[in-house]
Amino acid sequence: MDIMLFHSTYGLRHGVRQAAERLEAAGHTVWTPDLFEGRTFGSTEEGMAFQDGIGKDELLKRAVLAAAPRSDRGLVYAGFSLGASVAQTLALGDEKARGLLLMHGTSDIAENAAVDDLPVQLHVADPDPFEPHDWLTAWYLGMGRAGADVEVYRYAGAGHLYTDPDLPDYDEDAAEQTWRVALAFLASLDGTP
Repeated sequence: MDIMLFHSTYGLRHGVRQAAERLEAAGHTVWTPDLFEGRTFGSTEEGMAFQDGIGKDELLKRAVLAAAPRSDRGLVYAGFSLGASVAQTLALGDEKARGLLLMHGTSDIAENAAVDDLPVQLHVADPDPFEPHDWLTAWYLGMGRAGADVEVYRYAGAGHLYTDPDLPDYDEDAAEQTWRVALAFLASLDGTP
């Protein structure tokens, strides 16, 4: 499976590379575009200030430019928090997308978004200040209307970026459970056309 994996607002840090290595060890080919062009941050606030300075349109342009040369392969889009938002936007706009794996984040859904049973899996903390319950309910319904086949996994007591071992939010049990489920999800996509 070919996976385009986008980083969080912290930038392309060690935790994202570790995730890519885990996916590669499971037999996948993984690309990790650097949307921040080498910048990494020690806090959510610093990263969000930097991404706001770049702007959403420029971040999406960078993501599209990274994915476009490989999109004819039928990519699985994946990402962490901000990266999940980017991955969702790209997957909903790519008719050849094979799947969407979201860790810790979602995004708005365009009214005209339409996919043909796109397999989607979301892993999120419960509660998560960036993904409140009301938002997730509306998001789930919107993705269903767009034609996605969505699974949502919530992890009670975990912090927002609980899969990153280098961050204070890290929760080893929740992270390992997430990876078991996510790897099974990706393996299931190998049989899809």
